[in-house]
Amino acid sequence: MKIREPKIQHEDILILQDENFNPNNVCIVTGSGSGIGRATAIVAAANRLTTVGLDIDEEQGEKTREMAREMGGDMVFVRTDLCKDEDIEQAVSEAAKLGSIKYLANIAGIQHIDSVENFPMEKYDLMQRLMLRTPFYLSKLTLPHMKKSHDGIGVIGNMASVHAHICTVNKPVYNITKFGLRALSQSISAEGQGKIRSFTVSTGFVKTPLALNQVPAQAEQRGITPEEVVRDAMMGKSRIKEMMSPVEVANTFIYGFSCFAKYLIGGDLLLDGGMVLTY
Repeated sequence: MKIREPKIQHEDILILQDENFNPNNVCIVTGSGSGIGRATAIVAAANRLTTVGLDIDEEQGEKTREMAREMGGDMVFVRTDLCKDEDIEQAVSEAAKLGSIKYLANIAGIQHIDSVENFPMEKYDLMQRLMLRTPFYLSKLTLPHMKKSHDGIGVIGNMASVHAHICTVNKPVYNITKFGLRALSQSISAEGQGKIRSFTVSTGFVKTPLALNQVPAQAEQRGITPEEVVRDAMMGKSRIKEMMSPVEVANTFIYGFSCFAKYLIGGDLLLDGGMVLTY
């Protein structure tokens, strides 16, 4: 089963009138080479923010940059190994040269399907580093820039999941990291005095390679067909049976960054088709 990322059209993008959405302000987006990270970089750029996309895949990152510019936005791509501190430090330094860093979207993530007793520890370490330590370190490095901006306002959005609310089988480390991102967002917000905000976005399954690439492993471990995985395991608890598109998630991030979400302080935006609350 293959997935194609839905093509983003101008009419798909939420454009908001916010005085801080201007080219003098910088939005850093991780995982910008595909999926939700790509869509968020495009949406941020379309909202007139100088967007800095980080990803290890240079070819796909440059493709995102071209897509953002086709939408009338300005994006710079910085090839970054998010598991290397020196790369992260260099990326933030480059972003700071372009304007005032005010927004950070921590989106990059990976998946590994296995039970606790069989989970490879090298995968555990990789997922913890990429999906918890990196968002923490990027937050640590960007917070001083946000505080010294003209109004002292800054926002950090973290990509969580329904797995930040409920735990499903054979995703122990994914579950742990997503719960951890909610704690990180709340911790940043507790220290932010209302000016530095952080929030999480929790969705069900989204039309990204990450979601569909796990189908074969789920099918094998559950002893069902790939079609049954999507229909019953993935979307079975959702009241809407169609996966979200990446741009719909990206629009949620731009809302969370905006002045219209000033009371979103440590909160979680749960857009999951009812998986968590109506099962």
